[in-house]
Amino acid sequence: MTTVPEGKPAPDTCPGEVGRMAMAGPSNLSDVRFLTVAEVATLMRVSKMTVYRLVHSGELNAVRVGRSFRVPERAVHEYLRDAFTDTA
Repeated sequence: MTTVPEGKPAPDTCPGEVGRMAMAGPSNLSDVRFLTVAEVATLMRVSKMTVYRLVHSGELNAVRVGRSFRVPERAVHEYLRDAFTDTA
């Protein structure tokens, strides 16, 4: 068993949608559109490193597939909506 510092996820885990999707049921899972880190970076107009930081910090939900991450499109839209600040 791997031990990691308190508050840090284990290397083979990722905070995100895994638990919620499993609870949502298989019918809802077919409706989920997953994006790669590069696609999220393009959509948000940021670097891939910024997306990785958001995923690792838990600010952006993601699913680990092998050695890469997939981000539900809905999670990107929720993150952007929540991060939006009204300037007027």
